[in-house]
Amino acid sequence: MAANTVLNYLPRKSFVHGLTGATKLAFFLLFTFASMITYDTRVLIGLMAVSFAAFKASRIKLREVRFMLVFMLVFLILNNVFIYLFSPEQGVEIYGTRHVIVTLFWRYTITWEQLFYTLNISLKYFVALPVAILFISATDPSEFAASLNRIGVSYRVGYSVAIALRYIPDIQRDYHSISQAQQARGVELGKSEKLSARLKNSVNILLPLILSSLARIDTISNAMELRGFGKKKKRTWYVQRPFARNDYLVLALGVALLLASLVITFWDGDRFFNPFV
Repeated sequence: MAANTVLNYLPRKSFVHGLTGATKLAFFLLFTFASMITYDTRVLIGLMAVSFAAFKASRIKLREVRFMLVFMLVFLILNNVFIYLFSPEQGVEIYGTRHVIVTLFWRYTITWEQLFYTLNISLKYFVALPVAILFISATDPSEFAASLNRIGVSYRVGYSVAIALRYIPDIQRDYHSISQAQQARGVELGKSEKLSARLKNSVNILLPLILSSLARIDTISNAMELRGFGKKKKRTWYVQRPFARNDYLVLALGVALLLASLVITFWDGDRFFNPFV
């Protein structure tokens, strides 16, 4: 099941898992902002190296997050295709030069400037995705809720997020169970069946899944209400941990990366590194 789960917490004994949830949240925000503000290829390559190193240190296998990687690649390809379809000269406008590689038809040409701009867009995805996956897969939902509360978010909101993250694996497990039960009753969902028939048969899975989800939500909400959840303005957290030396080091690294990204990006007053001048 580990290779088929999506947005699931994957416990490991690693440097990344040993950090507190508040540290991982703060580093995620700092790192994401550092990658968002820049189109400097040198900065993006450096951030990508840090991102890949953090992913390797987490000891999470690629096959365990295969779905998210495939989804990211598909979204990246679609994004680049639509950028080219609607603005094939975007790179030319940004970098101020035009070096044509090949002319296709109408207004569509392939230029080095457009390819370089597409490269930077793609690098942003490869910079942000590993850290985003780590933040989800290496942070216990309860600790994540405690982290949100620690930075000022209401514990009601934090607890709602934690329940949602814990609920995702349950939905996946119910989906597989219902799917296998329906297939045992002769409902065909395999690739050999026509797409229209598979979509029609999927209703036999979705309806029981929705009904079971609503029943579980009602049970959880009643249990929380009976225990007086939300009555007090503050609450304590069983999984909340104090900062350790590694937490301060990671926070310092996040601040340093953000400052380095700002300085290198805006050193010449332009967000875009231009190799064509």
